[in-house]
Amino acid sequence: MVEAHGLPEPPSRQAVGCFTSSGASSLAVMRRPAAALATGAFFLVAPCVVAGLVPWLISGWQLPGTASTVVVVRVVAGAILVLGSVLVLVRNFARFVMEGRGTPAPIAPPEQLVVGGDYRYVRNPMYVAIVAAVLGQAIIFGSQSLLIYAVAIWAVMATFVRAYEEPTLLRRFGGSYERYRSNVRAWVPRLHPWQG
Repeated sequence: MVEAHGLPEPPSRQAVGCFTSSGASSLAVMRRPAAALATGAFFLVAPCVVAGLVPWLISGWQLPGTASTVVVVRVVAGAILVLGSVLVLVRNFARFVMEGRGTPAPIAPPEQLVVGGDYRYVRNPMYVAIVAAVLGQAIIFGSQSLLIYAVAIWAVMATFVRAYEEPTLLRRFGGSYERYRSNVRAWVPRLHPWQG
């Protein structure tokens, strides 16, 4: 497992404001306070829009008019799924700052390969959580449109992962990422955490 905690800065790195740069690489490495700020901004722009604003625009967050037992069970089940998804998102956005020393945003990627926490179970826990949050809302509001939207965003994310993220991670982290990828599935979580 690649860990960023407690690693000293290599002597070849030069501080530039809140970032550092390596003479061997043109990639900027983000300091934790800047990474936390950028991660928070990205959280508001990406998951909050995809799993919050757009579902609201689609469904209006209108509950069914009758409060039958089936509706109450559906609302509770959907709410549990949404709340669990939010917990996974927040926990993993924080992991990018602490373990990866970067952000989930492609423009400010982590310095270290992030493979701890939920990443020991599934390679894309944030994407899974976003889809689950939308599915939870589809359950709460009984919305077929949100169900279709959930499938559509999963297809877009899966394409992005396959076409951009995986080749980029393989180039940046080489054998570490290949070993991780061969042991942890992309979309279906493992029953037991990978100990790599």
